[in-house]
Amino acid sequence: MQSRLAGVALQLAALATFVVMDTIIKLLTAGFPVTQVMWARFLFGFVTVAVALRLAGGQFPWRSRAPGWQTLRSLILAACNFLFTTALVHIPLADATAVGFASPLFTIALAAIVLKEKVGWRRWLGVAIGLLGVVVLLRPPFLFGAAPVHWAMVLPLGTAALFAVYQILTRRLAALDDPHTTIFHTSLAAAVVMSATTPLAWTWPTAEGWAALVLLGVLGGAGHGLLVMAFARAPASLLAPMSYTQIIWAVLAGVLVFGDVPDVLTVLGMVIVAAGGILVALPDRRRLG
Repeated sequence: MQSRLAGVALQLAALATFVVMDTIIKLLTAGFPVTQVMWARFLFGFVTVAVALRLAGGQFPWRSRAPGWQTLRSLILAACNFLFTTALVHIPLADATAVGFASPLFTIALAAIVLKEKVGWRRWLGVAIGLLGVVVLLRPPFLFGAAPVHWAMVLPLGTAALFAVYQILTRRLAALDDPHTTIFHTSLAAAVVMSATTPLAWTWPTAEGWAALVLLGVLGGAGHGLLVMAFARAPASLLAPMSYTQIIWAVLAGVLVFGDVPDVLTVLGMVIVAAGGILVALPDRRRLG
């Protein structure tokens, strides 16, 4: 019981860490190019993870049985972050976070098609409900008769779709590599690519700017580390539905830091997406006997 409670606490801490990271990203995009912000996120995140692994095990678990898949997975994560960071330049943090939570819905569909996993009717219902919530968030004019939302609202939807592919690759690699190896490679290829492209658009930071960029990477690495520790202490069926508390933190951060108060349709969409996601995340019940 204590282990599960510790897992829940670590999960909630990880989610809060990610919201703080996203808040810093939105603040930084006001003064730095998106590619530079991403470079800091991945480079300093990779350094944080590498140092933590070194302190924990003494060696870098860099040898992979599937280096190509590891590289592709890292680059897909970079694409996810690029779309999400670009979205934060234009739309509120809570809106982007809510649309991005459509990812488990895509993951379920891909798991059924690619991995041939059996998906029960309840999870398909959760997918349908979650997608309805996304429609409410995007509020197309032909349904709501109002002015369309900002075009950047589509970007987190792209993030959600790509992150579903990232999740499928993660499941595939779990059967090939040690988890520490996968953690080590998560930001490696992304950091290399962003280091090569960042000089094309660079704004020299002040001392405070450097501190924020480094903190961004440290938070990213720490957040993923907290998630790993959480799932080592509590089952995924308990932790996964709690991911949707991140929407609450994102709304609070948006209101307190940026003054973005969500309207009624946005809140309704968030609730529907969360309800669908929780249905998807809960384990299927099996008949006894």
